[in-house]
Amino acid sequence: MNPLSAVLITRNAAAVLESCLDSLAFADEIVVVDSASTDGTRELAARKGARVVQKEWLGFGRQKQFAVEQAKHDWVLCLDADERVSPELARSIRAALAAPGSPVYRMARRNRFLGRWLAHGEGYPDWSPRLFNRLSARWSEDLVHEKVLYAVTPGTLRGDLMHDSFDDISTYLERQNRYTTLAARLAFEAGNSASVPHLVLSPMVRFLKFYILRLGFLDGVPGLLHISIGCMNSYMKYAKLIELHKAEQE
Repeated sequence: MNPLSAVLITRNAAAVLESCLDSLAFADEIVVVDSASTDGTRELAARKGARVVQKEWLGFGRQKQFAVEQAKHDWVLCLDADERVSPELARSIRAALAAPGSPVYRMARRNRFLGRWLAHGEGYPDWSPRLFNRLSARWSEDLVHEKVLYAVTPGTLRGDLMHDSFDDISTYLERQNRYTTLAARLAFEAGNSASVPHLVLSPMVRFLKFYILRLGFLDGVPGLLHISIGCMNSYMKYAKLIELHKAEQE
C-alpha cells in the first residue's frame, strides 16, 4: 500500500484537534503546521504523535500547500482540525492507496450545524477532493475559499468526512464576515465588479438551488439557517465589492 501523510493546518484548535488526530491513526505520519497557537494545540499534537511544524500565517491556500510540502510521502490526506475521518472512509482510503485508480480522490463532507448533521442542501454531500498524490495536484494560492487544483478525473471514496462545527451563531457569523471581506478583496484585485443584479439574483439562485432543488428544507431549522447564511454571504461579498469600487473612485 502506498504510504500516506495526513496533513493539517491549525491555530488555537486544541478543543477539537484530538478527535481529528485519533481518526487518522491509520496514516503513516501526521503533520500539523501550526500558526502561533496559544492554547496548547502544538503540545497536544505532539503528544498524539504528530510532527509539528511552526509557520507564520500565509493565507488558507498557501498554508495548506506549505503543509503538503512538509510531508514525507507523496500521497497526502488534507484535513481541517474540526474534521474527522469516519471508519468507512478510512477503509475506503486504505483500499484506494492499495490500488490507486486516480491520483486524486474526492469524498463526501458531512457538516454538523447547530447540533444537527445536515443531509441535504449545501451541507451534504459537499464533495471535497482531499486525498491526492502531490505530484499531480496542489492547493490554490487563494487567501480564502482555497481549492485543490488538478487536471484529472478524480475517484470517489465511500464514507464521510465529518465536519463537526461547535460554533454558535454569533461566532459563525463573525467568521463568515471575515471570509466575505477576503473574497470581496480578491475579486476586486482580480478586476471583477458587481451590480444590482448580482445583489438580487445571487442570493435568490443560491436559495433555490440548495433549499428547494437539493432538498435543504428537509434539514429543518438548522438547514434553513445554514443556507440562509450562505445566501447572505453571497449578498455581502458583492456589497463589499461595490464598496471597494466606490472607495477607489473617490
